[in-house]
Amino acid sequence: MVIYLKFFTQVTSRMASNTLKDLNSLPVTEKLSECKASLTKPCVGKMNGKSEERPLPLQSSASLDPSDPSVVDSEKPEPEKAIVEVEYIESEKLDNVDDADAVLKSVLAGLDSKDWVSVCEALNNVRRLSIFHKEEMLHMLEKVIPLVVKSLKNPRSAVCKTACMTSADIFSAYNNDITDLLDSLLTQLLLKSSQDKRFVCEAAEKALTSMTKYVSPTLLLPKLQPCLKNRNPRIRAKASLCFARSVPRLGVEGIKEYGIDKLVQAAASQLSDQLPESREAARTVLLELQSVYEKGHPLIKPETSSSTSSPEEEQNPEAELITWEIFCQSKLSALSAQAVLRVTNVVPVTVRESLVTTGAASPSQI
Repeated sequence: MVIYLKFFTQVTSRMASNTLKDLNSLPVTEKLSECKASLTKPCVGKMNGKSEERPLPLQSSASLDPSDPSVVDSEKPEPEKAIVEVEYIESEKLDNVDDADAVLKSVLAGLDSKDWVSVCEALNNVRRLSIFHKEEMLHMLEKVIPLVVKSLKNPRSAVCKTACMTSADIFSAYNNDITDLLDSLLTQLLLKSSQDKRFVCEAAEKALTSMTKYVSPTLLLPKLQPCLKNRNPRIRAKASLCFARSVPRLGVEGIKEYGIDKLVQAAASQLSDQLPESREAARTVLLELQSVYEKGHPLIKPETSSSTSSPEEEQNPEAELITWEIFCQSKLSALSAQAVLRVTNVVPVTVRESLVTTGAASPSQI
């Protein structure tokens, strides 16, 4: 047994020495390649229950060189972005331009600029020219107003609000001179006044108020009436408010000349509108029209009229007075006339007859 153990230890020692000799005889390059292979072996892990092989990222020695310009650029801090604040100046606080001729020459290019800050500056210059150099810019309105409309469509709120303020100043300065250019401007202002951005809505509403104040209602109403039928209920509501502000400005004679029947029909169409603003504006207009109609067509004849009237006037049916109720029923459909009479607190004849009938029948029933 002792002999066997000695033999086993001798064999194992010889095997170990032979292995060391083999390792020492290997070239240095093979040893290094084996080490590199073990270092670059992909890392195996588990993500979401699935095994994934992700090799380690390799970096070239050039990327670590400090003289490389890409490394220098990556180490530089990013420059701070300049914050531009747009000042919204009220019309009363606007100053005159220093050189009107130079501004007149450059204003169109500024309005059409791709830089939104330059556009805002040009819009404010249009406001200044409208206030202080009205006559000099009059011949440029055909080119200026389409660019103002373009600014109203701009997605940047600062540009849009400044364009609304510019529109208000144009209305107050040029009045009826822009009637032929009003359609596209009116559409955009109605649209902006009905959107969700509050400070843009307020500026657009002020521009619409300026429009109804300075543009002749005789010229404005024909352009507003199609807007009362717009598919967008908010646009209809804003158009109804403009309509309600414009009708009283016609005056009694202006309403008669324009056609009270046209105005009644337009207002009646808004009584059943979706939004309460439209319905309330329609009520305001109808009450105004009723007052004008009854002033021109008194419901009660003077007592002297029967004694002084000639036989020809008595036989002429046109000489008979037409009440507000009869007028509405003759110009509107039955449902529309009933709605208008309800708003103006006039009880139709059929309703009065039914009330009288039920009132007379009630005592007998008791």
